[in-house]
This record gives sequence, C-alpha cells and structure tokens, in this order.
Amino acid sequence: MTDPERPGQVASRRIHTGKVINLDIDEVRFPNGKTGELEIIRHSGASAVIPFLSDPGADDPTILLIRQYRYAADGFIYEIPAGRLEPGEPAEQCAVRELREETGCTAAKMEHLYTFFTTPGFTDEKIHLFVATGLTSGESELESDEFVEVVPTQMSAALKLIKDGTINDAKTALSILYVAGFFLGR
Repeated sequence: MTDPERPGQVASRRIHTGKVINLDIDEVRFPNGKTGELEIIRHSGASAVIPFLSDPGADDPTILLIRQYRYAADGFIYEIPAGRLEPGEPAEQCAVRELREETGCTAAKMEHLYTFFTTPGFTDEKIHLFVATGLTSGESELESDEFVEVVPTQMSAALKLIKDGTINDAKTALSILYVAGFFLGR
C-alpha cells in the first residue's frame, strides 16, 4: 500500500499527446506534505553512443562525432549519435540502431556506461550512454528530417570543443567528459 503522505504523484491528466513527447499536468505531493501542479514532459527515453574509431587505449583515441542540423538550436551542432527508444525497445538495441542509422557503423562491442536524466525539472527523459568499439563502416540510414555529417575527432580535440563552447549539447558534453574521466585508462 502506498503511503498517502509520501512525496510523489497524486493524480495526472494528459493535455497533449505527440510523436516525440507527451505533456501531463500532475498533481504532486511535495516533501513538506503540501500539494501542487507540475507540467511534466513524458519521454520514452533514449540511447546515446560514443563510437571509438580507434582503440580506446591509445594515447589520444579518435571518436566519431556527428554535426547535425537542429531546428531548436537554430543551426548545426556537434553531437554523439543518439536517438529515442521505440516502444519496448531495449536501450542497447536502440544504441546499435542509432549508431548504424546516423554513422553507418556497426560495433563489435557495445558497453553500457551510465544512465542519466536530461532535465528532471520538467521531463522524465533518461539517456542510456554506451561506448562502441570495433567499428565496421557501412551506409547510414538517415530519416527525412536528419541532416548529419560524421566527424572523426580525437578525444583531446573533443575536450577542447567542450571547453570553448563549440560542443554545447549537454548529452554530448557530459558523455565525453564521463568517458574521459571514468572509461579511458581504467
């Protein structure tokens, strides 16, 4: 039985159902016992991949970034391959699919590293981060609204692109920093 005084959802109503997101108004009990309404974007979640073109054990390994047109960002931005989970799709299967669709590559090994919330102030979206190694090149399969250029980038250069603000996509910056800090040299 749920504790009626425990913080969490009291009620929810859907006000928009979309292709990528849904918008709910939730009545929420806060930690102080009071209730209020919050707008919450519901998202199926996503997988993101840092594909290593060279051995991650190399002094300065090369990863594949993509330069992709994003309407909401008003232009092209640098990202790692990523995409939304289809209903019932396992996170690793999504990572494999997105890597192939956006870069044309398949990986001999796909390793899950980390799962994080994107912006928990208003959405329940989680991204599952993977590292792909042992890449084999192939043909990309872009969707009609995807405009992507694959950009091989040394890890040191990617870190500089984060520092100077060229990489300003949060999932990409966090993922590269996570890999640089916790995956490389382990």
